[in-house]
Amino acid sequence: MKAVGFKTSLPINETTSFIEFETEIPQPLGRELLIRIEAVSVNPIDYKIRQNSAKETVLATPKIIGWDAAGIVEAIGSEVTLFGVGDKVYYAGDLNKQGSNAAYQVINERIVGKKPVSLSMEEAAVMPLTGVTAWEILFDRIRIHPEKDKGKTLLIIGGAGGVGSIAIQLAKELAGLTVIATASRPETIAWCEEQGADVVVNHKDLVNEVRNAGFEYVDFIVDFASTNLYWDSMVELIKPQGHIASITGSNEPVQLNLLKTKSVSFSWELMYTRSMFETDDMIEQHHILNKMSELFDAGVLKSTLNKTLVGLTADNFKEAHRLLESGKTIGKIAIKY
Repeated sequence: MKAVGFKTSLPINETTSFIEFETEIPQPLGRELLIRIEAVSVNPIDYKIRQNSAKETVLATPKIIGWDAAGIVEAIGSEVTLFGVGDKVYYAGDLNKQGSNAAYQVINERIVGKKPVSLSMEEAAVMPLTGVTAWEILFDRIRIHPEKDKGKTLLIIGGAGGVGSIAIQLAKELAGLTVIATASRPETIAWCEEQGADVVVNHKDLVNEVRNAGFEYVDFIVDFASTNLYWDSMVELIKPQGHIASITGSNEPVQLNLLKTKSVSFSWELMYTRSMFETDDMIEQHHILNKMSELFDAGVLKSTLNKTLVGLTADNFKEAHRLLESGKTIGKIAIKY
């Protein structure tokens, strides 16, 4: 099968930052599905792994990355119960497994969902990683309850990115929250408003912007941009007994003691935790994807696809990574095979 990968970590403008090559089609075992991939998406995690996973070495076999895909089930393992051959599916993959930048991939059925009927393959392919991340941070980490928390305030730092875009939709449509999103350019402000944000504020002066918009404190904060950069602002803006959650990690200790006087909770979110550790509730991601699929088909949610490249080629992956590394992308980028 055809695949795109890399043997060493190089700047994206280097000729061999991505290479095309042929490799064997993997075979599904146990609860695995073999997927014929029709479209994929590219996320920040892709370029971060490309930049760092082979810095001081040249791999004998190219590394295939990619953690978003939509396609058709070609074969199933002996223990599969959730899908059959011919089913159309979408999923975000597994950091422990070969990625989706290839013609075929094997993936555990417990982290795969039924593709929304109303979405094209590329519209569906951009949604699993960001959708599951947003769902988990809101409903599994912060544990927002649509009835108990309806009308409460949520500040989304990084509203125009992939996770922020679908988080706005979920927070508005499922949880009934008042959503404040951050953006600074006219086009990103407009995008956040299109996703349903009630208020858009500039992250460059976050505390004053939120206060000037009429909010002294907010009930919940989700960070999709930089824990370190916005930590002091989040501490200041969070309501006593509120909850902050982040997906961005930290390159220095996070001063959790600053949350003590307000009795504020803090959570990390990584959507790969369930698959990496094969947690007891790993199948929950299958359920989340299926719930989202129903919401897409009902018109409650909409795909955040904003750009499509065509063809399983090294050049297309270089372009997608280049765009993401610029930090200027809005919504999601798909590559349609």
